[in-house]
Amino acid sequence: MIIILLVLSVLAGVFLGKFFGKREKFAKNLLILSAGFLITICLNEVFPEVYSNEHHNIGIWVIAGVLLQILLENLTKGFEHGHFHHHHESKSILPMALMIGMFIHAFLEGIPLANQDQTLSPYLTGILVHNIPISFILGAFLIKQNKFSTSAWIIISVFAFASPLGMVLGKYFNPEWEVYFLALVGGIFLHISSVIIFEGSKNHNIDWKKIGLVILGILLAMTGHLFHQH
Repeated sequence: MIIILLVLSVLAGVFLGKFFGKREKFAKNLLILSAGFLITICLNEVFPEVYSNEHHNIGIWVIAGVLLQILLENLTKGFEHGHFHHHHESKSILPMALMIGMFIHAFLEGIPLANQDQTLSPYLTGILVHNIPISFILGAFLIKQNKFSTSAWIIISVFAFASPLGMVLGKYFNPEWEVYFLALVGGIFLHISSVIIFEGSKNHNIDWKKIGLVILGILLAMTGHLFHQH
């Protein structure tokens, strides 16, 4: 069931991008909403679970996740933040570096799901919400290039099954490693959501719409958190 949800979240985002891809503001708004949701999941669910385990220097793994995401963004050029203009001049459907960066990102997210017994945990919900705007941008990017072809669908499939692959292979890892992977992904989530939320507004003016979307994302995540507790 978890694998189905992961794949469907990517397909839903891609189809949204296919039909609404020309509306870049819509994609940005989705990203900002998901960033508010994601940072709340990090602070309310992921980090408490990471730090509740008495693992020495676990914070180093969170920092490693932040640094890893910075390195991955050298490959993706901020694609996951909505910055897909850097890739328009590429002769290929998607640059190989971007594909590798997106795959590693999604693969790592799937590993902490390996031993989860809940069908819809807060962590999984965070991934699903995070997948939709990124997949939206992917679909929009492919539409802009007029390359929604068989090759494009192969790329979409690779991305859609990256997290499930991480989840399946994670079952063969030592269960004690799970908290380290969770800390690593927590750092990745923290960096991505922070960059989206704190990206500078024009002339450093307060963007009330952006603040409202972040608050909405936080409220949605908090609602899920309270529901999960009961």
